[in-house]
Amino acid sequence: MAEAMVIANPIAGRGAGTRLTPHILDLLKGYGLDAELSWTAAPGHATSLACEAVRQGFRTVVAVGGDGTANEVLNGLMQANGEVTDTALAVIPIGTGNDFAFSAGLPMNLVQACQVAARGESRWIDVGWVQADNEPSRYFGNGVGIGFDAIVNIESRKLRKLRGFLVYLIAVLKTLVTYYHAPQTVVRVDDREMVQPSLMISIMNGYRFGGGFYMTPGARMDDGLLDLCVAGKVDRLRMLGFVPQFMHGTHTKDVHITMAQGCQVCVESDSPWASHVDGEIYGVGGRRYVVKLLPRRLRLIS
Repeated sequence: MAEAMVIANPIAGRGAGTRLTPHILDLLKGYGLDAELSWTAAPGHATSLACEAVRQGFRTVVAVGGDGTANEVLNGLMQANGEVTDTALAVIPIGTGNDFAFSAGLPMNLVQACQVAARGESRWIDVGWVQADNEPSRYFGNGVGIGFDAIVNIESRKLRKLRGFLVYLIAVLKTLVTYYHAPQTVVRVDDREMVQPSLMISIMNGYRFGGGFYMTPGARMDDGLLDLCVAGKVDRLRMLGFVPQFMHGTHTKDVHITMAQGCQVCVESDSPWASHVDGEIYGVGGRRYVVKLLPRRLRLIS
């Protein structure tokens, strides 16, 4: 049996999965990793493939795709092993944002990413868990976005002809024009409570969303803490001013932004909010979210 299972998303990166996966397999083989390929066929398929890889005894599962593929594979590993997995995750980032891989310090260069995956050196990282009142629970590697950045994520999927960070930048500008929703919100972080109208709440294990927006600069995936960025109610002109600040990570000192850390977060609002998990839409009608950090739960090839 091969040492690794490669789970590849053919439509990742606007079709880069189909184009690049044969080359990736050749690179992995050239660097000494014996791998078996499985293509994903539908949303959620990578999760079941990862579960099956664990049952078959593969030591490593290599996710070839973007943040959505990595998240599905992570969920499969966690589900198969009961939240503590000895099967390692490797990521070859060929998606649009690749924020999980970037936040984890993995190479963005294809050749270097294959070298790292084949080398097999790993470290333990934390994993997040989220449960909305109207959705099934889900694990995450990078973060959960509630409010404005979830709408940005929805808008980005409509921009089919663009790639990379430009997709999210245009989606942000479009959302600034079309979206304004700042419901009264209660945010509890461990034993602390914040009550205010909020435009956006990012609950992070990593530190970047949207291919270039540094939501929680300095956050680490192995420190045992969730990092929060909460944007209060401001007008659209001030929201526009946030864009370059988030691109440089300088928003943390703005009086309208609250930064926090903790192990468990509860968010409750008086009206429904859209949300995403690791860049994939999680729901559009949630009013209550519970988010927990599970320290050192996943072996990441890095």
